[in-house]
Amino acid sequence: MQLVPDNKQRPLRVVLTKVGLDGHDRGVKVIAQALRDAGMEVIYAGLRRTPEDIARIVLEEDADVLGLSILSGAVVPLTRRVLEALHAQQVNDVVLVVGGIVPEPAREELKSLGVQGVFTPGTSLTQIVAYIRASVPAERSYQEAK
Repeated sequence: MQLVPDNKQRPLRVVLTKVGLDGHDRGVKVIAQALRDAGMEVIYAGLRRTPEDIARIVLEEDADVLGLSILSGAVVPLTRRVLEALHAQQVNDVVLVVGGIVPEPAREELKSLGVQGVFTPGTSLTQIVAYIRASVPAERSYQEAK
């Protein structure tokens, strides 16, 4: 495997999705557009995805970042199930961020599970973009030479 020089970096690949029965997707669509505007490649996987669907999509898309949008009170158990599905697919190098209604105790629990970033209503788009850029190791953003 050979890496392409710095000037040939591929954009960060971000999968955004909703897990579970939550059907409110306005916020995640706003985030998707902001990340696209910032030069990232965004794959919006849509609503009501199962943890297994999400793990498969992240693997197939070779994503650098997985963003889960969860507005229900089940943020911790749903995130735990997604993490289990990722591990079952041996996807251990994706940056996982969660956005939505996340009470403080749940934020701490999510971080203990391995969630790198938690964004709640009111977080600026600039903060989210900057956090994602800073969280992905530089070597992940290089494209493999064929």
